[in-house]
Amino acid sequence: MKFTHRAEYPAAPDVVFAVMSDQQFQDAKCDATTTGRWSADVTTAADRTVITTERHLPTHGFPDVAKSFVGATLTIIEVQTWGPADEDGRRVADLNLHVKGAPMTLRGWIRLSPTESGSIHELEAELRAGVPLIGGRLEKAAAEPLTTAADIETRLLHERLG
Repeated sequence: MKFTHRAEYPAAPDVVFAVMSDQQFQDAKCDATTTGRWSADVTTAADRTVITTERHLPTHGFPDVAKSFVGATLTIIEVQTWGPADEDGRRVADLNLHVKGAPMTLRGWIRLSPTESGSIHELEAELRAGVPLIGGRLEKAAAEPLTTAADIETRLLHERLG
């Protein structure tokens, strides 16, 4: 299942990236998008920045069959590996996310690009549940908390850039 998210910000990509890659922002993002259990780590080596989070998201509204795989929460491990900015200020990250204890992954990319009025943040990935017959239902159920988390992150970024 294709998973996308898009947001615009009133600041240049380098400013948006500085906020996104700040440990305090990642802590706030995780705290706002979880059941209260999370960890976040931001590391930079040479021209790469790696943002790793582990978040426990609620499974409200999941079909019972999905809950039988993941329980009362989804434990999501997300790794964003950001490359350096190009000459226009654009940055791209590889996105790898998996659900602990379940055959579910989200793999794709995130791009932060300049616009005339600031930046655009785009995410495009493939959400896969490797379970025969019910994989599509699991993917659909997992997409909702992932979308909610992405929307909360967008709101927090806007507040910090405000």
